[in-house]
Amino acid sequence: MAVFEEIVDENGVYKFFYDGVWRKSSSGKSVTIINPTTRKPHFRVQACTQEEVNKVVETAKLAQKSWAKTPLWKRAELLHKAAAILKEQKAPIAECLVKEIAKPAKDAVTEVVRSGDLVSYCAEEGVRILGEGKLLVSDSFPGNERTKYCLTSKIPLGVVLAIPPFNYPVNLAVSKIAPALIAGNSIVLKPPTQGAVAALHMVHCFHLAGFPKGLISCVTGKGSEIGDFLTMHPSINCISFTGGDTGISISKKAGMIPLQMELGGKDACIILEDADLDLAAANIVKGGFSYSGQRCTAVKVALVMESVADTLVEKVKAKVAKLTVGAPEDDCDITPVVTESSANFIEGLVMDAKQKAATFCQEYKREGNLIWPLLLDNVRPDMRIAWEEPFGPVLPVIRINSVEEGIHHCNASNFGLQGCVFTRDINKAILISDAMETGTVQINSAPSRGPDHFPFQGLKDSGIGSQGITNSINMMTKIKSTVINLPTPSYTVG
Repeated sequence: MAVFEEIVDENGVYKFFYDGVWRKSSSGKSVTIINPTTRKPHFRVQACTQEEVNKVVETAKLAQKSWAKTPLWKRAELLHKAAAILKEQKAPIAECLVKEIAKPAKDAVTEVVRSGDLVSYCAEEGVRILGEGKLLVSDSFPGNERTKYCLTSKIPLGVVLAIPPFNYPVNLAVSKIAPALIAGNSIVLKPPTQGAVAALHMVHCFHLAGFPKGLISCVTGKGSEIGDFLTMHPSINCISFTGGDTGISISKKAGMIPLQMELGGKDACIILEDADLDLAAANIVKGGFSYSGQRCTAVKVALVMESVADTLVEKVKAKVAKLTVGAPEDDCDITPVVTESSANFIEGLVMDAKQKAATFCQEYKREGNLIWPLLLDNVRPDMRIAWEEPFGPVLPVIRINSVEEGIHHCNASNFGLQGCVFTRDINKAILISDAMETGTVQINSAPSRGPDHFPFQGLKDSGIGSQGITNSINMMTKIKSTVINLPTPSYTVG
């Protein structure tokens, strides 16, 4: 497509973006992206060198200084422009998502549109939050006269490193980029390998909006070669990361900079005797199987009261039977998981459950990276699937005899992202919500990250800090105080 012509070189390798120009890496090497559906090479991106990363970060550092002096309304105007271009170009970007990460076609378009909406909302919110300061007076503290006025404002951190995951490479990139930019920071984006091409298209939309040179960069390459170099770079002032265990090692190496981390979950769904079982079944299927279960906030374990378990399992089975399985181009509900190693890992969990006599509600079926949806009943705590995150279309059901048992299982996990509870009793719902050690509890709905302005955070190994547009803007700024010292006390006489 003509709009994106300059982001590809003559050999069909996608370029990286730095200092306002699309470039080829001096390494002469590229990284291949395998299409999960065909399991054949589909795209190639540049394998950037450490030297190039160094230039990118130093350029971002310089660009940030002048961007911080750009009026807030002007920053917002450019973000609105980028949002509009992003939505205009939804079709080619969505097509990349279909080919790179096997996202169903309609969901791919939704991701791009939602990303444009997020950027616009962020521009509006940023103007309000950052346009407001605070005045403190000294005589509110004992022993002081009113001789000091303290003015506080929010200032940018500097260079923000954004690392989104494969499953939402556009949406979870802009959820980091837009807050960073409105707050006056510059951004270095390191997209995931699967999803890199969609991310490069998205970056081009920001470029077309007319942001200053050097302010936004996007480097691609092997994590083993540039990952640590980037995350430990002395000129990076903040890291916003979404993904898996890698985040834990980044946290240990990053040093004294603010971190925003979202590292996956084992979201538990507790179903009580008085629950609306049709509602619960619909949400378990939506929560457990949409995008083949490859979501941090997917329902990862259903904890069902024994008295309603048979009925609920039958209802879920009936809905699972209606899920379509196949290619993302055909908008199937269940599409291939992202890599062969993911499919092998999921299969390992399934085989462990089989060996330990879980009840298979469907026959286990796999072709390449495509795994048919599978509900496992009578799962016990000694099975790996009870604790590990499959990131695939496999859902364990654990039958419980008390609410306490359900809460105990939820809290025994090393994850604590989200959870949900189905009941008609609001008092029970609140008590259970308070007892669950998770960043969010959904009452009578499947876990979900959005809407994107809601706070989104995990406890324990699920993360550090909180996301959501307002929280991200605040996290990507620091408080600066200026104190005016008066020669004599001064009081407003009303």
